Amino acid sequence: MFKGKKLALVALVIVLGMFLVAGCGGGGESTETSSDEGKAETINLKVGHVLAPTHPYQTGLEKFAELVAEKTDGKVKVDVFHSSQLGNEREMIEALQMGTLDMTLVSTAPLAGFSNAFLVFDLPFIFEDRESAYKVLDGEFGTDMLNSLENSGIKGLAYWENGFRNVTNSRRPVVHPSDMEGMKIRTMENKIHMASFRTIGADPTPMAFGELFTALQQQTVDAQENPLPIIFTSNFFEVQDHLAMTGHFYAAAPLLISKQLWDSFSPEIQDAIQEAAIEARDFERQTVSDMDAELLGTLKEKGMQVTEVDKKEWREAMKPVYDEFEAEIGADVIQKVLDAQK
Repeated sequence: MFKGKKLALVALVIVLGMFLVAGCGGGGESTETSSDEGKAETINLKVGHVLAPTHPYQTGLEKFAELVAEKTDGKVKVDVFHSSQLGNEREMIEALQMGTLDMTLVSTAPLAGFSNAFLVFDLPFIFEDRESAYKVLDGEFGTDMLNSLENSGIKGLAYWENGFRNVTNSRRPVVHPSDMEGMKIRTMENKIHMASFRTIGADPTPMAFGELFTALQQQTVDAQENPLPIIFTSNFFEVQDHLAMTGHFYAAAPLLISKQLWDSFSPEIQDAIQEAAIEARDFERQTVSDMDAELLGTLKEKGMQVTEVDKKEWREAMKPVYDEFEAEIGADVIQKVLDAQK
């Protein structure tokens, strides 16, 4: 009899253990909902970005979440976190590698830590216009670049965008590259960006984006450079008088997911997420483009003095940067990007 009770106790422990294992699924957070058809698991994904909740990153990711829910019949739920709530870009990329974050939307600059070839996207005036950028990013070259991240534990889904970056400052109108002489400008912590402004006589100062408004307000730095949607949604017009439409860098924004998490999904879920990433990419890009068209007038109304520049003059002035980084990036990589735009 004692033996029978012992066997029953062992069986109970095994059953409890099975329930515990079932409740601790990996890859995002999962919950179970009951229905007439039984229990269905819901996958909850977190995606982070560093920009304001009014920026196209946010509206694009909200569209992505909507599409994912639709394409998976509610099996996958995406929650969006803005304003660096989940960390800065570098921290979020590292979290993808460790499997502690599901997804992020970032600039290409931090990805140069995984492959020097990503530096090509930071070269000044590497893209003539949006259409040229899309042709490269959505084509074979861009796809190969995203695929190269997989060995680092990251799956690239698509290139979204932040747009073309323009210069603002509180000192004087900027038309010619020489107008930047001696001006302290905040840049990303990006050696090509810094070298580009140093080449035209400016004093580049890398700084975290979250510190930028206060630095401009206190005139710790004179200038900054960003796409129009960021200039507007970050209220830089309150502390900057001048806007020069330089369009010197094009800011692509890869949507990334943890490779470990991606591999845990069924092919059906993978297809749904990939399709949603492409559809939301087109929506987000159009939003940025529309905002660019609308915001120029709005920023003028906010009191900013806007100047147009001769981009050929600026491209020529920053050309030495290509020679400086050719060996590091690879002359063949630069040529591939240029050829792919033809």
